[in-house]
Amino acid sequence: MKPDRLLAPHRPAGRAGPQRFLLWLQRNLCASPVQIALSLIALLLIIYSIVPFIRWALIDAVWQGEDRSACATLLQGGLRPDTWSGACWAFVRANFSQFIYGFYPSAERWRVIAVFILALSVLVPLLIPALPHKIINAAAALILVPLIGGIVLAGGVFGLPFVDTSLWGGLMVTLIIAYCSIIISLPLGIMLALGRRCHMAALRLFCVAFIEILRGIPLVALLFIASVLFPLFLPQGMNFDKFLRALLAVALFTSVYIAEAVRGGLQAVPKSQYEAAASLGFSSPFAMAFIVLPQAVRLVIPALVNVLIGMFKETSLVYIISMYDLLGIVRSASMQANWITAQTPATGLIFAGLVFWCCCFALSLYARFLENYSKKSRLT
Repeated sequence: MKPDRLLAPHRPAGRAGPQRFLLWLQRNLCASPVQIALSLIALLLIIYSIVPFIRWALIDAVWQGEDRSACATLLQGGLRPDTWSGACWAFVRANFSQFIYGFYPSAERWRVIAVFILALSVLVPLLIPALPHKIINAAAALILVPLIGGIVLAGGVFGLPFVDTSLWGGLMVTLIIAYCSIIISLPLGIMLALGRRCHMAALRLFCVAFIEILRGIPLVALLFIASVLFPLFLPQGMNFDKFLRALLAVALFTSVYIAEAVRGGLQAVPKSQYEAAASLGFSSPFAMAFIVLPQAVRLVIPALVNVLIGMFKETSLVYIISMYDLLGIVRSASMQANWITAQTPATGLIFAGLVFWCCCFALSLYARFLENYSKKSRLT
């Protein structure tokens, strides 16, 4: 059987744009009667679902307003509370600051912006592979940003008013939990993967037990353990902040999945790499750190990004322990007496879903960039 590319018509150089588009349609959507039928069915489903959604979300949507009456439909000269127009984006606009900062005091929100700028100034050089000084950037991202960020956000020192973590909320909490979980779970997951392949029986058994136990517990149950049961084992009078407990629970839960992904990468590295390192006189730790582990991590970039995207979305589960992340603050705000309508919850959830999608899509694009960069670096 000949390859499809040999059966496809050759694309002559210099074809016009419409001709290229028609040729693409012929190759990808109309190559056979079955493909034509499936393409038509998919097109009809898209039109049936997308057109009403666009009408609801954009055309019939309400963009301005001060309260729930803005989203009511005017019928026969009066407002009918049981009849509503399209999406109520006026609700999102009125509560946008709360969705971003939660209940953080308005006068102190400059601290959140300052920490965000600090994190970006450290992360951007770290995420660009061509830039040097990666060790310094990594140390700043792992130590400097969480330390300074925690001091600035919490306050209580250097003349900054104290802001309890119970007032933190919105997208700020989602990003903080995601960032701190990544910087904790990545190195911890790599260490667990290495420990699971260690020749020391006690260390290997501990890592295997740690991974299998946490991997078998749902994140919801782990959050309840961290929020309700963990304080019962603390000494009397000792308190551990609930926000930190939830953050550590998410980080530990993510680390075991990262460990399994990295372990798969270590097993995929050819044994010849170990033998070549040994023949050059490298010690086992040196060979693992500088030869084997970088290759393993490069092989599992898609799996790692998939784990991190899942972790970012699962940060919304902290709502069940009364922590108002982005999804929690949206659900809480939609119940406000001056905004409660039939369209308010759906509009808020779509806004939250769009924010989550943008962040996850950005992560996937960066992962694709890393894959392409690693392929080019190997070829050169």
